[in-house]
Amino acid sequence: MARIPYGSVLTRLAAAEPNRIAIACEDEILTSADLERRANRMARAFVAHGLRQGSVVTIALPNGIEFVVACCAAWKCGATPNPISERLPGPERATVIGHANPALVVGGAEADALGRGFLQEGFLPDPTLSDAPLPDAAAPYERAMATGGSAGRPKLIVLKIPAEHDPDAPQSVLAPKGSVLVPGPLSHAAPFGAFTQGLLAGVRVVLMNRFDAARCLELIERHRIDQVLFVPTMLHRIWRLPEAERTRHDVSSLRVVFTGGAPCPQWLMRAFIGWLGADVMNELYGPSERIGGTMITGGEWLTHPGSVGKPARGARIRILHPETGDELPAGQVGEVYMMPSGGQGSTYRYVGAEARTTAGGWESVGDMGYLDEEGYLYLTDRRTDMILCGGRNVYPAQVEAAIDEHPAVRSCAVIGLPDDDLGQRVHAIVQLAAPVAEEELRAHLRSRIVHYSVPRTFEFVDHPLRDDAGKVRRWALRQERLGPRAD
Repeated sequence: MARIPYGSVLTRLAAAEPNRIAIACEDEILTSADLERRANRMARAFVAHGLRQGSVVTIALPNGIEFVVACCAAWKCGATPNPISERLPGPERATVIGHANPALVVGGAEADALGRGFLQEGFLPDPTLSDAPLPDAAAPYERAMATGGSAGRPKLIVLKIPAEHDPDAPQSVLAPKGSVLVPGPLSHAAPFGAFTQGLLAGVRVVLMNRFDAARCLELIERHRIDQVLFVPTMLHRIWRLPEAERTRHDVSSLRVVFTGGAPCPQWLMRAFIGWLGADVMNELYGPSERIGGTMITGGEWLTHPGSVGKPARGARIRILHPETGDELPAGQVGEVYMMPSGGQGSTYRYVGAEARTTAGGWESVGDMGYLDEEGYLYLTDRRTDMILCGGRNVYPAQVEAAIDEHPAVRSCAVIGLPDDDLGQRVHAIVQLAAPVAEEELRAHLRSRIVHYSVPRTFEFVDHPLRDDAGKVRRWALRQERLGPRAD
């Protein structure tokens, strides 16, 4: 069968199984027929507010039914959804909206829409609008995800694939079969991808408003969840539940559990393999740009502990010396460069940033690692200063700029330090010009940067943290706090 637009897939699924539960979030559910009708009516409302095929709609809504309806309505219009966190601070939101240039903004404050079409959270379309199917219309790009840039400025990653689906394409054994749990925010690439895959596969998609370890296990049992993607922080919080709480739920329905978004500690992967089984646990690695990636099953991981797997989907990986660019042999640590199966530039385009590429078109997102003799990839560190905190990217330059705005701050540096729960915690080293309480600094930051970027810990020093050229050596500061053996 030829590929058909996402919106038309939803129409076919509703016709085939109108009473099947398509979406569940907390105590609210939508059948496939309910979702079809609501998305069709919302799509007509979007058109009335200026959305057209090929345009972009920024969706600033929390996880929930309203987000799902808005996203599906966008696809039915042939428009590209640009999901962003509903808690994104004003300056970041303005930058993202400037990059996306949407015809319509849904959610947030009207002032943040910067003069574009706007619909507030909770908007309900005119009930007289038709809820019948719309004509086929495929968005030129499936999604436009917002993420941070190397200097802490947001950028867009626009996937170069149309919002089209082939229902008859052969399915991987890892494709969702029963129910999919999405515990992460839909404004991030991996949860959004899991939601989309489950929706188009015609299985039940269960959303969490926010992650809670005990609640997560309850949902797996209640909905007989078949597949779920966790960042390591989520796995850690589940494992730290009292054993009686963790084991009282029936999680035998789990067929595929993925972890990704940040390196998974070896002890944690072993613990989950011991609990759920090596045939259930899998680890993924790959950037949102889809320039390449790897996967490893639990069984493979036991024979290659610490690896994130071999290249997947026809992508290729090379390890290059970070200074000379020379290719390194197996076992030597260097910068990880990738090439997608379709060649350079085939998977995405940036808006607001430039790719880091070699002369041959191989691309890096700043990860360091090595390949073993069998071609398995092991990650060791990051070339960039980005901090992975609970599976989310935190950019030190962005946090430093916000700290520096406080009148009592003379200079500052932000680094990532190891954290058993989050993987890394955001740590701010601050030179003060006048006394200030930590809570005052936190309050200052909460109005300027997204909540997970606010430092967990502060350290106050009496010496400058930047040299005369304004440079800060974050790596050296981190080494001083971790000792000479840290890398």
